[in-house]
Amino acid sequence: MDTRSSYHQSLDDLQKQLLHMGTLVEGQIRKSMESLKDLNELQAKEIIENDDEIDDMLLFIEEQCLRLIALQQPLARDLRIIGMATKIAVDLERIADHAVDIAKLTLRMSGEQLVKPLVDIPDMAEIAIEMLRECLLSYTERNIHRAAALAEMDDRVDSLYSRVITELTSMLGTDLRVNRQLTNLMMVSHYIERVADHTTNIGEGVIYLVTAKRKDLNV
Repeated sequence: MDTRSSYHQSLDDLQKQLLHMGTLVEGQIRKSMESLKDLNELQAKEIIENDDEIDDMLLFIEEQCLRLIALQQPLARDLRIIGMATKIAVDLERIADHAVDIAKLTLRMSGEQLVKPLVDIPDMAEIAIEMLRECLLSYTERNIHRAAALAEMDDRVDSLYSRVITELTSMLGTDLRVNRQLTNLMMVSHYIERVADHTTNIGEGVIYLVTAKRKDLNV
C-alpha cells in the first residue's frame, strides 16, 4: 500500500473509531435511563465503571489525530476533518460523562420509590440518542442536511425539558425526601438536555467543515 493510500485508510479507520465510540456512548445513555427507571444500583455502578473505556478511546483518537497531522502534513480540508474528529471525540466523552452523572444520581435514590412514573425524561433521552446517531452520520457522510435537522430535534428536547422542570417544581412541598428526589430528577433532565446540546455542537462543526460557514443550531 502506497503512502497516500495508507493515509486515506487511516482517515477511514479514524471515522470507524468515532462511530464505535459513539455506539459505546449511546449504550451508556440508554443504560442510564434503564437504571434510573428501575433505580437499579448494580446497573448504575456498571455505567460508572464502563466510563474508563470511553476515556481511553478519547485519548486513543486524539493520539491518532496528532499522529496523522505530524506524519502526513494534511492539506487544509483534511486538516479540518482531522480536527473535527478530535472535537467529536471530546463531545462524545462529555456525553458519556453525563451518563455517569445520571448513574450517580440513581445511586443516591436507590432503595426509594419514584415519586412519579417517568415519561418525559425517557422521551427526552430517546430524542437525544437519535440526535447522537444523526450527528455522527452527518460527519461521516459530510451531510449538512442531517446536521441542520438537529436544530428541530433540539427544540423538542428543550420543550420536554421545560415541561419536566415545570411539573417537578410544582410537586415540591414540605417532605425533604420527596424534594431531594425531585431535585435529582431535575438534574437528570438537565444532563439529557446537555447531551442534546453536545450533538448540536457536532452538527455545527459538520456544517462548518463542509461549507466553511458557521451556523448556530442551538438557539
